Amino acid sequence: MGMDLRQQGGKPGRAQPSMNVTPLVDVVLVLLIIFMVITPLLAKQFWLHLPNKIEKDQPRDLSDKDKPIVVSVTKAGEIKINREVVSNSEFSIKLRRVLSASEQRTIFFDAEDDAEFGNAVEALDLARAGGAATIAVLTEPMASR
Repeated sequence: MGMDLRQQGGKPGRAQPSMNVTPLVDVVLVLLIIFMVITPLLAKQFWLHLPNKIEKDQPRDLSDKDKPIVVSVTKAGEIKINREVVSNSEFSIKLRRVLSASEQRTIFFDAEDDAEFGNAVEALDLARAGGAATIAVLTEPMASR
């Protein structure tokens, strides 16, 4: 803080305080530069969960708890849980039961190419409401429906 002895609307000869903000601006600019340099370095990694590699010659015997849960939407607007057609009103309840029986909260989502986008999004919302924590969207069509 500096003192200004000039007369600026106060009593003559009385000191008027004036704030020097230059050091504050310098500190803020240095912090801004530091954050601008560090921010791109933080976004260079992300976590990717891949299934374990399984030999193609080995048959897979999966118990009911280990079988993946597949939710699919047809072009007719039907929602299926593991090839079983379920109505929209019963979907969340049925999915919650299936998830609790399998002791997992991950589902795989598949929609036919001709399925309406609104129906697919509604199925995703219902799946989230049904207790699905992780929804993996299938990028390739399933071998058998």
